[in-house]
Amino acid sequence: MKITKAALSACAVAALLTGTVACTSESGGTAARPTKTAATACANGTYTWFNVDARDVLTGIAEKQKLGKGGGPLTNELTRLHTPATTVIFEKGPRLDTKATLRSLGAHTGDYEAAEGDVYDFADVRRPAPKLQSRTTSVDGAGTFVDFAYVHQVTADFQYSCDNGARAAGRAIGWTVDGSGVLECSTPIEKAEAGDPAQEAARLSCGRTSPAAGGKKG
Repeated sequence: MKITKAALSACAVAALLTGTVACTSESGGTAARPTKTAATACANGTYTWFNVDARDVLTGIAEKQKLGKGGGPLTNELTRLHTPATTVIFEKGPRLDTKATLRSLGAHTGDYEAAEGDVYDFADVRRPAPKLQSRTTSVDGAGTFVDFAYVHQVTADFQYSCDNGARAAGRAIGWTVDGSGVLECSTPIEKAEAGDPAQEAARLSCGRTSPAAGGKKG
């Protein structure tokens, strides 16, 4: 069965009706020092990251839609579930350079693209949350389908040791992939891991006992 999509956001992916859902997850990389000077009084220090939580998070979901023989377009609008943010919360010590902090987190997790002029910037606190764009998704077979959207969100706590002996601490939040997919409620999602956005979308829209949500047929 074939799914065709148009007007999707960058990095969008479709869930295959064979049971495979393409959901991008990024990890890895190392981190250490900030790429920019923080506050003058706390320059040239070192970040230590812990409690790192990197996962795909649903941002929108549509109600399930049943189509007969020959399929057709999916017309149900997506409802927003989550608005991702790019921010740093300073909890103690001197206030650091926000962008440098996010760059360090992105370097630690492998989620920061340092290319100059790149339109996507993990460290840009003014970066707007992705819109649930109007889209045209068509399938060419019968079934009950769900359209969904997600981002790859990264949250972590940090400590920062200044070269003058002072220390700072806080939490940073960023996101990368802006993706989307479509699933069929009676088709199990193969190799789904805990927190898989497609399987979570199936639980919410198809029902917890549906095959796509990990339930049993019948």
